[in-house]
Amino acid sequence: MLSFLSRIFGRDSGRSALVPLYNAIVSGARDPAWYVEGGVGDTVDGRFDMVAGLLSLVLIRLEAEGEAGAGPSALLAEIFVDDMDGQLRQDGIGDIVVGKHIGRMMAALGGRIGAYRAAFAGEADLDEALLRNLYRGEAPAPAAMAFTAARIRAIHGALATLSLKQLLAAEFPRP
Repeated sequence: MLSFLSRIFGRDSGRSALVPLYNAIVSGARDPAWYVEGGVGDTVDGRFDMVAGLLSLVLIRLEAEGEAGAGPSALLAEIFVDDMDGQLRQDGIGDIVVGKHIGRMMAALGGRIGAYRAAFAGEADLDEALLRNLYRGEAPAPAAMAFTAARIRAIHGALATLSLKQLLAAEFPRP
């Protein structure tokens, strides 16, 4: 509803410029390799986990920009909320409980950001973060975990090499 009203009244606040980046994140999360070689569950939950995981990496990258990354980070989070709201409504979730679901999704996103931030800072183990946040505690085959961890590391590393301008232009890395 908010995006509908924003279109009518023209209050975009820069969000439309970040839609291509968000779409690139979602496209990256839909890569079949995550589900085939990586063993991520090809389910609604598994797809949510992939989107939230890749979005987390981008939000962590934007944190590195300090104040310059704060606005785009907030706008990407808003786009994520709008997308998840739409997905829930499409799945038949009613107005009464949509807010609770969105609250849980945002908490899940925040948890992933913290877990992946700690892992890439060397304060936690990436495999453990992936096990909890991507595989929901059910360990995949060792080759699947190795595949996913390597790809996540590659994306994190590639994001670090992008300038803010490149990132905001939706140059999302594809390993």
